[in-house]
Amino acid sequence: MNILIRGGGDLGSGVAFRLHRAGWNVVITEIEKPLVLRRTVSYANAIYENEVYVEGITGRFVKDSQDISELINRREIPVLISPERYSFPEYIPDVIVDARLLKRFVEYHLDSKPMIIGLGPGFKVGSNCHVVIESNRGHYLGRALWEGEAMSDTGIPGTVSQKSKERVLRAPASGYIQSNTALGTFVKKGDLIGFIDDKPLLAPFDGCLRGLMHDGIYVKEGIKIGDLDPRLDKNLIYFISEKSLAIAGGVLEAILTYQNQIK
Repeated sequence: MNILIRGGGDLGSGVAFRLHRAGWNVVITEIEKPLVLRRTVSYANAIYENEVYVEGITGRFVKDSQDISELINRREIPVLISPERYSFPEYIPDVIVDARLLKRFVEYHLDSKPMIIGLGPGFKVGSNCHVVIESNRGHYLGRALWEGEAMSDTGIPGTVSQKSKERVLRAPASGYIQSNTALGTFVKKGDLIGFIDDKPLLAPFDGCLRGLMHDGIYVKEGIKIGDLDPRLDKNLIYFISEKSLAIAGGVLEAILTYQNQIK
């Protein structure tokens, strides 16, 4: 089965990981400069680094869709810059997973094939997808919804060691990100993480830098550009989050259920 995932950030990469492990072919499409935070577990990072390793599975940047087949034969995940196009002569998907988390309505024409799976807000069953996967933390996280739509985004991150909203690093101004702080670095409250132009980005508490956008990306004031983990365990930055795996489980269930329905 051919799977195409639109968006190779944290959540999309969790989906890619589980579907690849299940034995299916997986291709990821992205924008030219992905706004990826958790770079150590995001296949989109291959666009910047050429290749990434996420829990033993390689994602590799390809410039042309003609290179997809070679990587699939090597059991790697091709990552392609293709913001709009999601079907290629060399790779026609059976399933499209929209993992971009745009949180707005995304237009899709629904036929029996390809199956369209939407993650989170912006998707409504029968309107622009065949099934929605709930992305909000809580009792329904990862649940495959065969009618209706996902809950609205709460904007509240999950609580880790009694830290919630303060875990999010937001741009103190509009401008370009500059930072020499590597992911996995332990910082103290008030430590300098980087700059947005000439505005300093400071650590809100003692923790481990888990996510931060790449240098040189232009961001607007107030948007999420990174996150800090209060658990002082550097190894955690190399593992896909429990949220991503829960959503990936919902996608896997949805694909198998849908395939049985249309046989």
